Amino acid sequence: MESSDVELDLQRSVQAVLRELSAQGPALQSNQGMWRWSLHKKVERDPSKSPTLVRILLRELEKAEGEDFRHVIIPLLHTLMYVLTKATGIPEELYQRTYAFCTRLLTLPAPYCTVALDCAIRLKTEMTVPGTLYQRLVIAEQNLESELYPYQERVFLFVDPELVSPSVCSALLLELEAAQEQQTPEACMRHIVAHALEAALGQACWAGALQKKLQNSPRHALVRYFHAVVTAVEQTACEPNPNREGLLEQLEEIYRSVLGPVAASRGRCGGDHVQERPPSIPLPSPYITFHLWTDKEQLWKELVLFLRPRSQLRLSVDLEALDLQGLAPDRRLARVSVLSTDSGIERDLPTGTDELPDAPSPELERVGLQRKGGIKKRAWPPYILMPSSWDGPPGLHRRTGWPSGDGELLPGVSRLHTARVLVLGDDRMLGRLAQAYHSLRKRDTQKFCLTPRLSLQLYYIPVMAPKKLVAPMNSELGELAAFLGCADPWYERTVNTLCPAIHKLAEMPPNLGTSRTVDPFILDVITYYVRMGTQPIYFQIYTVKILFSDQSQDPTEDIFLTELKVKIQDSKFPKDGSTPRRRGVAEGPGAELSICYQKDLLSHRTREVTLSLRATELVLKTLPANDTEVPGSTHCPPTAAHVTDRTCLNVSVTEVVKSSNLAGRSFSTVTNNFRTANIQIQSQDQRLLTLLLDKDSQRTFRDVVRLEVTPCPEPCSGAQKSKAPWPGLQKEVERTTAKPKPLQMPINTFSGIIQ
Repeated sequence: MESSDVELDLQRSVQAVLRELSAQGPALQSNQGMWRWSLHKKVERDPSKSPTLVRILLRELEKAEGEDFRHVIIPLLHTLMYVLTKATGIPEELYQRTYAFCTRLLTLPAPYCTVALDCAIRLKTEMTVPGTLYQRLVIAEQNLESELYPYQERVFLFVDPELVSPSVCSALLLELEAAQEQQTPEACMRHIVAHALEAALGQACWAGALQKKLQNSPRHALVRYFHAVVTAVEQTACEPNPNREGLLEQLEEIYRSVLGPVAASRGRCGGDHVQERPPSIPLPSPYITFHLWTDKEQLWKELVLFLRPRSQLRLSVDLEALDLQGLAPDRRLARVSVLSTDSGIERDLPTGTDELPDAPSPELERVGLQRKGGIKKRAWPPYILMPSSWDGPPGLHRRTGWPSGDGELLPGVSRLHTARVLVLGDDRMLGRLAQAYHSLRKRDTQKFCLTPRLSLQLYYIPVMAPKKLVAPMNSELGELAAFLGCADPWYERTVNTLCPAIHKLAEMPPNLGTSRTVDPFILDVITYYVRMGTQPIYFQIYTVKILFSDQSQDPTEDIFLTELKVKIQDSKFPKDGSTPRRRGVAEGPGAELSICYQKDLLSHRTREVTLSLRATELVLKTLPANDTEVPGSTHCPPTAAHVTDRTCLNVSVTEVVKSSNLAGRSFSTVTNNFRTANIQIQSQDQRLLTLLLDKDSQRTFRDVVRLEVTPCPEPCSGAQKSKAPWPGLQKEVERTTAKPKPLQMPINTFSGIIQ
């Protein structure tokens, strides 16, 4: 195919992506997301098309900047960066133009400046040391051992078998296994060596002979080439003033050692091989582990296993024997101070004291001073301890967007691990994920500092039941996915369209041959999402305190993420001293409720409002209602940023209105809506309430008489109490810190919320 035909074909594909982004109405879901995927597949099959595609994308970006078509900037920029990460042989002029374009975007508001800054930093690294982005990405995702770049990543794919059909689970598992069978560590090391040499040497590299030689190299030689390339690239990238000439000399020496001096000199002088199509170097998909969601503690257990050093890995059967729920009280050790007899002079030391004794002698125990009532230090088992040797060198972190609210960094601790947790399901699955996230953050303050030692990134792919199987009452199970699609148009076109493709894959008969691994669309989209989706959208988690009618039953507390529904039960609870209702008086539907909430005023003050009314149902939603959106907005609801910045509940009360006429007394219902951050609801006429959290039938509470909903605070924030001695008396002094920080769960998208 001639160059003009190649450019015309790529231009048509790019224009199809732009039309998809600019479409006002909903397009066919079967076609959404396919244009971007087919565009990347074209350059993957023929890497010589990469410079042409980069030039076209850059031209469209500059055109969108000039005409102020901001809604296409972030999708095109992500597409461009994905090509630059994998490609070799891109002219320096295109890198410079792309970098200059990203620096101009820094003057725009978020999220454009945020995404542009991340891209500019990566481009600067790639321009200085070619091939760095590809090398670091593969090393981290495939967990290859490297002392100079010790970072590791893993994608945890969680599917709840109660919410997703077994056929979908089996289809996804087969596709993951088929793709990872071809991604051995040896294959990944070959890709890194070949990509680094081609990126640095350019036309002087005999790509076909190089890859064939690496394919036939024994493992020990391949490991030696791999470590030599990684050492050369990483040492140059970490220098204040990188020396590209020195890097080129080192890589040329490695190139000659792989091919031999004769073949290497032939490649440098040129020949017929230069006219051949360069062989493709694939970018392996990340290491993905498949998990069936069983309980909210499973996420914590999997992250603990991921953080263990490889030398301490054990079989999965040992997991049940570990006390992962906490330590027994007898494992707490008191802090002991021992009287020191050391004068500090080296010659006073007795001979043979180079090593500490295994246990103190009885004489030392008698003269030792045991400090009672001191600080107790928890003794962790050896397989749970995180040694300080895990702390890697600073400055080597791969940028993954801004922090996702996953805990503060500990002093002197570097995050060597990145856990990308991807969940499939509907709003019910996100509610269960919120429970696990809250439990994980709570553990950090009580037992085990987990999240400060790893970067926790959360991703979500909506998978609903097929429409023919969905009941009318379950049509709202995708509210959060719809909100993410409105906030981020590229998420809507790329991720929200995967559900039909996943169901189509589940309906296909399983093919155990090797042909089923050709162009796995779903796996490619998942890979693109977890790599480029670095901008989180935060969702407030709410706490509900529940009081039951049975006084012998202790009050309970739970959390919810998207919705809390309150229904009226038909049964009543006995109340002492209650007067019997008069005959002939119509009670009417619903129940008498007392509602107390805080109303926000224009002066940014709050006023407490208390009202009593008869209602049949209350619905508390954390997402803005559709009727609050401004007409004509095709990208995001105008209240999206407002709701995520402030803690706000959208309350809908179905009130019973009583009216009298000649025909008698009648009842009608009217819906009242208001917004608040805190609310208390109590039944007044012996009618019991039923609570449904996050639309999940397994999270139902019955026989409730009172509930209180407040924003869930961070487990480590809030007021702290300490006892301070005062002259003449002991008085408890409450040391109040700042206002409790709300606990928000981040879900990664491509751009965050577009204003």
